[in-house]
Parts: sequence; C-alpha cells; structure tokens
Amino acid sequence: MRNTTMEGLVINRTKEWTASDYQLLGESAAPCQLIDGELFMSPSPTPEHQRVVRRLFKILDSFAASAGEVFFSPIDLYVDDRNVFQPDLIYIAESNANAVTTKGVEKAPDLIVEIISPSNSYVDRYTKKKAYLEMGVKEYWIVDPANQTLEVFSDDLDVVDKPSFFLSQSGIVSSRVIPMLKFNLEDIWS
Repeated sequence: MRNTTMEGLVINRTKEWTASDYQLLGESAAPCQLIDGELFMSPSPTPEHQRVVRRLFKILDSFAASAGEVFFSPIDLYVDDRNVFQPDLIYIAESNANAVTTKGVEKAPDLIVEIISPSNSYVDRYTKKKAYLEMGVKEYWIVDPANQTLEVFSDDLDVVDKPSFFLSQSGIVSSRVIPMLKFNLEDIWS
C-alpha cells in the first residue's frame, strides 16, 4: 500500500478518492484538492501569487458587492464526486446565491479566477477549465503573473480551447457576469 504522510495526515494513494472521502479530511491548513479521484496537496502560494489574488479580490469585491459575493481560496467547489477544487477566486451572483452551502460551493459559480504558476499551469489550463465550463461556469479567467496575461473563457463559445478575451500587461478588463466591472489589467501587477 502506497501512502504519503504529511504532518500526521496519511494519504492513501492506492484508492480513488471521492467527494465524501475528501469531506472526512475536515479543515486543514494544507491546501488540497480532489482532481479526477486523486488527492493533491500543494505548498502555500508564493507571496507574488497572494499579492495578485489580493488586488484582484479587492477590485472584484468592490464591483460585485451589490450584486453578489466574492470568495477567495481556500473554499471548496464541489464539481462532481471525483473533483473538489479550490479556485483562487469565485464570484456568485445574488441570483445564484443557493450555490453556497455549509460545505462550500455546490453549484456552478458565475465566475472563477485561477492565478497560475509553473507548477499548476497544466491542471488550470486544461483539466479545471474543461470541468468548470462543463459544470456551467459562465466565465473562467486564467491570470498568469509571470507573463502578465489574462485569458477569459466563456460558456457561450463552441470552442473552449480559445479564449473569448485576451489581454497582455494592460488594457481594460470587463465581464459579462459582473456588468459594471471595468479596470485596467496593469492594476493587478503593481
């Protein structure tokens, strides 16, 4: 039996995990996600990652406060029985407020933002993007601090591999799910 130990937590790597198994872990200081039935734990985000998340949260929250709610990681998003993700930022419109339960978020949020790094780029760009759009997320943003880019993927496109919106370094960001939202991308880099 192949197990991994982390600060007293033993992770069984020989079985496929479910959302029910994941819930049994309880609250943890170590960031973890269930991806395709496998439990993944990762180190805390870098300071730069946290700065970008903080700046973006403040911007989103200031525009969304009257029309919904913004959550930041860690919060569990129950995609299906084999996938429980912890997106960096989640926006839930007031009309979709029942997506939030005592467990976390159990229905498709309106907007999800992932801040990528070299270690999570593939999962965020492919695995999570596909899962988010299939579950009904209206907008999925991929923010890349290293390249200072923003890619927006929408549920209204037939082609999920091409962003509906792309910016590099600067330019005005808007959102169809947060109607009044407008900010310059460069505001999240400094």
